[in-house]
Amino acid sequence: MDYKEKFSEDVGSFFRSPVREIFRKVDLNSIYSFAGGYPSADTFPLEEIRRTMSEVIDKYGARAFQYGATQGVPELREAIASRYGVGVERVQVTSSSQQGIDVCTRVLVDPGDVILTSEPSYLGALQSFRSYRADVRGIRHDQDIEIYSRNCEEAVERACRDGKKIKFLYIIPDFQNPSGETLTLQERQMLVGLAERHDFLIVEDCPYRELRYSGKAVPTMYSMAPDRVLHLGSFSKIFAPGFRLGWAIAHPDLLDSIYVCKQSLDLCPPVFDQYVAAEFLGSGRLDLNLAKSIALYRGKRDLMLSLLEEHMPAGVSWTHPEGGLFLFLTMPEGFDAVRFYDRALDAGVAYVAGEFFYPQRGGKNTMRLNFSFMDKERMVAGIQLLASLLRDELCAR
Repeated sequence: MDYKEKFSEDVGSFFRSPVREIFRKVDLNSIYSFAGGYPSADTFPLEEIRRTMSEVIDKYGARAFQYGATQGVPELREAIASRYGVGVERVQVTSSSQQGIDVCTRVLVDPGDVILTSEPSYLGALQSFRSYRADVRGIRHDQDIEIYSRNCEEAVERACRDGKKIKFLYIIPDFQNPSGETLTLQERQMLVGLAERHDFLIVEDCPYRELRYSGKAVPTMYSMAPDRVLHLGSFSKIFAPGFRLGWAIAHPDLLDSIYVCKQSLDLCPPVFDQYVAAEFLGSGRLDLNLAKSIALYRGKRDLMLSLLEEHMPAGVSWTHPEGGLFLFLTMPEGFDAVRFYDRALDAGVAYVAGEFFYPQRGGKNTMRLNFSFMDKERMVAGIQLLASLLRDELCAR
């Protein structure tokens, strides 16, 4: 049977994640992998989780294994609302932050509508946007606020000239994936003003916000415009990704459509996992474990930065993130990180080519490196190997 004849038109808009394809083909423990966005398993508080699970069963009994409310169990919604200073009516629990991205797109976007995003941007979001046949347009970030503001205005003007409707701007303002960069207060205010002038929404994705290792926290865009910004969060990076829990904070009218949409997707987020997360958060165990995670990741970030400084050949530059899990390398013009990838993987080191994070496939000379997953000893060997391969490649040009 030719199944292609049976597929919907949407299937043609799907594309494979290069990161997931790596995981299918390669045992991560057999190579030096800087490719995934995996947290360190050392941050998973296994004993505390085991104790909390027992407490949940003792406290809730069979209720913890029954269907729950689509919005999320009240205990978790209330804990999230209290932690982030919002009304509980503005909290929707999601089955992962990725679902939050996807359901926002499903609720807000028709085929051909414009979604603005940073360039580069999170690969999982680009996959979701394209699956709904959105017109995804990247905006190049610049450290000069005047240039960045002009880039944003020009992107909006181009969409208007093309007769397109801009539905939302998708942005990761804190320790962005893949670049590791953080938007300044002035940049956030500029983006909120742009959305208000041109009447589109902002989807503010903040899975890394609490993983800050240096510098001072910057206010969220949600705090600046709570009725125009939909704020997404996740337990994956601050607790454990296997629980597959996230949340959306937004105006109740917007959440109501998300609520109805989620009924057709999964009925409700995993109930037992929600109770565990609620107990873990409410007991203070989350913050205690988060402090340990931050200390661990700070050391790994600092080590990777020092290794890059020591070993990378001339002409290679990189970002210096204040938090999160990633930094971004830029090689000289003409370097092709996609073409170079097979050579690197054959030698035993993996990364993600930056080109995949660009809506229009720019950034050929860039790559994303993750510093959270591998232990320090393997990181040293992996960066030394990658630097050696890059040096040979650049010298041969």
